[in-house]
Amino acid sequence: MDFLPGFVAGLLFIPIILGLTRAFGIYSCVKECEAHVFTLFGKVIGTIDTPGLQFPVKHYGAKALLIPFFGKKYVVDTALRQHYLRSQMVNSEEGTPMGVGIWYEMQVKDPESFLFINANPDGSLQANVTSSTISTLSNLEMEKMLEDRHSLSRTVRQTVSPLSERWGYKLGSVYIRKVEFTDAHMVENITEKVVKRLVQVTSAMKQDGDNRVGLIKSETAYKVSQKMAEAAAARPRIVGQVLNEIANQDPEVLDTVLEVMEVENLLESRATVDLLPNSSNVLIQLGERNSVANGNVMIDTNETVTETRHRRND
Repeated sequence: MDFLPGFVAGLLFIPIILGLTRAFGIYSCVKECEAHVFTLFGKVIGTIDTPGLQFPVKHYGAKALLIPFFGKKYVVDTALRQHYLRSQMVNSEEGTPMGVGIWYEMQVKDPESFLFINANPDGSLQANVTSSTISTLSNLEMEKMLEDRHSLSRTVRQTVSPLSERWGYKLGSVYIRKVEFTDAHMVENITEKVVKRLVQVTSAMKQDGDNRVGLIKSETAYKVSQKMAEAAAARPRIVGQVLNEIANQDPEVLDTVLEVMEVENLLESRATVDLLPNSSNVLIQLGERNSVANGNVMIDTNETVTETRHRRND
C-alpha cells in the first residue's frame, strides 16, 4: 500500500506536466487533414501539416519557445469540403427566369493565404462561385442551359479557380446539378405541352402499328387468295388433261364419263326427272305445254337424259 500515494500522484502529475509542455509550445499534436500555422511578433514563421507528434523547436529553433508568449498558433482544417448553392437566379436568352443549383468542392492548400489574405475566404469563395455562375449562364439559350451543363460547369470552374487559389483554396469539382423554372405558370404550360406531345406521339405510334397490322393482313389475304386461285385453276387443268388422255384412248369412255358427270350435276341440283316412252307424243306435247307454262324443260329419252323437268326449291 506504500506505492498507492505515489501512483496517484503520478496520475495527477503527468497530465499537468503534459499540459504545461503543450502550453509552452514544447510539442504539438497535428491531426489528419489539419495544419498548424505559427506566428511570432505578427509574422508567420512556419506551417506544420505532417500528422503526428511534432516539436516546433526542432523546426524553428529556440524562437519556437517564444510563440506561447509573443505569438500564436492557428489550427486550419485542410479536409475536402463540399457546398451546394441553391436556386441562383439567372435569365435565359428568351428572358425566362430560372433557378440554378451549383455544387462545388473546396480544400485549403495554402493555410497562410487562407488565414491572412482574406478575412472571410468561405464567404468570398461562395460569392465568387455565385457571380461566376450567373455571368456564365445568363443570356444563354434555354436549350443549351438545360443540356450543356457539363461544359458550363467546366467554364464556371475555370473562372473561379484563379481567385480561389489566391485565397488559399484549391477548387475541386464544380457541377451544375439542377436547372429549374421559377415561374409556376410557365411550369404548368410546359407540363401541358409535354403531356400533349406525349399523347400525340403515343397516338402516332398506335396509328402506325395499326397501319402495319392492316398492311400485313392485306398482304397475307392477297397471298392466300392468290394461292387459292392457283389451286382452283389447277383442278380444271388436271381434269382436262385426264379427259384428253381418255379421249385419245377411247372416245366412248369419254362420252360415258361426261354423261355420268352431267347426271351427277343434275342430282346435285336436286331437280325432278320424269321418264316418258318414245311413242308418247301426246304426253310430250302436254309436257311441252306445261313446260312453257311452268318454266319446265323436257328432254327426249334418246338424248343424254330423257324428259327432265327442272323445279327449283325455294
